[in-house]
This record gives sequence, structure tokens and C-alpha cells, in this order.
Amino acid sequence: VEYDFEIPDEIELSHLEDLATRVDVIPPSLIMAQAANESAWGTSRFARLGNNLFGMRTYDPGTGIVPKRRPRGATWEVAAYDSVSEGIGAYIQTLNTNKAYLQLRLIRRELQRKKKPISGSALAGGLLRYSEKGHEYISLVRSMISSNRLSKYDE
Repeated sequence: VEYDFEIPDEIELSHLEDLATRVDVIPPSLIMAQAANESAWGTSRFARLGNNLFGMRTYDPGTGIVPKRRPRGATWEVAAYDSVSEGIGAYIQTLNTNKAYLQLRLIRRELQRKKKPISGSALAGGLLRYSEKGHEYISLVRSMISSNRLSKYDE
């Protein structure tokens, strides 16, 4: 259940392929670029108080941090974690399971099929729904990877 995958009574190759797309690598360059961007280089209130470097939300009232500029009527909070490691794990699980990031997983699968390196810059193309900024956000993440020479950590 952790990776949103029900184990069928009879396992077929397609089931294993589906599971493999949900339990796979997220390149370090992508993790670092998004963490730096979403947490203002670790200085945001959510990073400092909730170990949340990625702006991950929770919809369970009282379990996170209420944003000061949350839209009126909204009930979501920014998730709080016991450690940075726990926050990173939640982020990786979200990218690997949430339907909003299916495109990221398909990009990764295609790179693997073609035996090409899995890069943060390539997978950033699957983050269209991560931010309201859409394509601008993808460009920003790719720019951060490039300007900070983060791709070297993917090797």
C-alpha cells in the first residue's frame, strides 16, 4: 500500500513493471534543485520548523504548519516531519506514486528502456503539476540544476 500498488493473486510481468515505476530512483540533482527552490535554500519557516524542504502539503488539519498566506477557505497545511530524512522520503514517495507525476515516471522508464542516464534535468519535464507556475517551474528547476552544476551528483 505504501507505493499505491495492490498485489494481485496472480502476478504478471506487467504488474512487476508497474511496481518498478513506483519504486525507483529520483536523481540527486532534482532533489537538491527542488529542495533549494522550495525552501529558499533551507531558510523557509517550513524547512526550519517542519523539516519540509519541498512544500509538501497535508490535508489532515492540525498535522502540519498553517501558511501565513494560505488562501481564505483553504484547509490544507504544509506537512511537518520529524526529520529532514523523513521529509525527503515523503517527497520521493510522492513523485513515485502520485498520479500528478506519472509523466516523470514515464520519462524515467523511457530513459531506462533506451539505456540512457536518468538525469534530474530530464525528469524535471514531469513536474508540470508540481507548481502553479507549470512550464516556468520546469525551466527554473532545470536552470538551478545547470547553474549549480548539480548533474554531477546523478552519476
